[in-house]
Amino acid sequence: MSANSSTVAQLLWQGPVCIGWKQDLEGAVYHLANCFLLLGFMGGSGVYGCFYLFGFLGTGYLCCVLWGWFDACGLDIVLWSLLLTTACLLQLAHLVFRLHEDTLPEEFGLLYRTLYLPLQVPLQAYKEIVHCCEEQVLTLATEQTYAVEGETPINRLSLLLSGRVRVSQDGQFLHYIFPYQFMDSPEWESLQPSEEGVFQVTLTAETACSYISWPRKSLHLLLAKERYISRLFSALLGYDISEKLYGLNDKLFAKFGLRFDIRLPSLYLVLGPAAPDPGPESTEEDEDVQEAAGAPPRAPATNVRPVPPCSPTPAATDPPAPPSQARMSRPDSGTLEIHDFPFYFTQSSFPGKVAIGRIP
Repeated sequence: MSANSSTVAQLLWQGPVCIGWKQDLEGAVYHLANCFLLLGFMGGSGVYGCFYLFGFLGTGYLCCVLWGWFDACGLDIVLWSLLLTTACLLQLAHLVFRLHEDTLPEEFGLLYRTLYLPLQVPLQAYKEIVHCCEEQVLTLATEQTYAVEGETPINRLSLLLSGRVRVSQDGQFLHYIFPYQFMDSPEWESLQPSEEGVFQVTLTAETACSYISWPRKSLHLLLAKERYISRLFSALLGYDISEKLYGLNDKLFAKFGLRFDIRLPSLYLVLGPAAPDPGPESTEEDEDVQEAAGAPPRAPATNVRPVPPCSPTPAATDPPAPPSQARMSRPDSGTLEIHDFPFYFTQSSFPGKVAIGRIP
């Protein structure tokens, strides 16, 4: 151990082993090589930082090859510099391949920056979503229908990229679909993976449109396999449906001119105070009134006894009992019959009657 330490001490503290220093400096290629190496080691991180790093290092080692071949005349210098130059070129080729692999078509790149990048969706997850739709962009001509009410099966999920789509039901306009909105999110959410159904609305392109479409089975398989993508689509579809509902809420008014809010996640109806159904007694009373109206008028009675004025009753000592809570009801509340109103989400599993109320 002492022998090794003494050898290291001699190497560190003894003078240089060079007998004589060269008086002339190396050529310009040698200094140029070191300048490139200095710039290369100042590179940053990331893909473009690696481009900068290996680009300058490769150029510097190439200058070292030229210096070793023409000035130093050393085979070892040439071989080592050539090996390092080859390694840098291979790294550059790998980076170019990665950039080419990560490059998306223009429409999908814009979709990622607009819809998915603000949610910090990883690019790899987005690629799986794009791969599920086979990277195809479909088009619709003006006045071309995407779905026909009661005829088109629900077998896909589509997202509008450009243009404007009109949604109508029974010939009545409902709302528009704008770019980066799902075209059939209510229909998608209304069915289970094993169920089948048809559109309850008609979707017509008002302008030239482009959209992407995921096949139903392929997307269900992807959502079952990737939990992150499943949660992502759940959030996007929920937000899209809520935007459609609140957009429809601006157009819905009650029959008395009162404006109502939509409290249910997949239901919109024209709301209003529910009138009670006429019972058999009220029907008989109406008939009696009609008969009395048709009969000749009777003479009024002559013997009329005047009613003496009633004296005010003394105030009760105990306050009156409050009305029963079971009989109290808000005047603006009612009960909706789903089959009495236009219904957009007919596939949803909601009960036949839903209690609703007006905005206070």
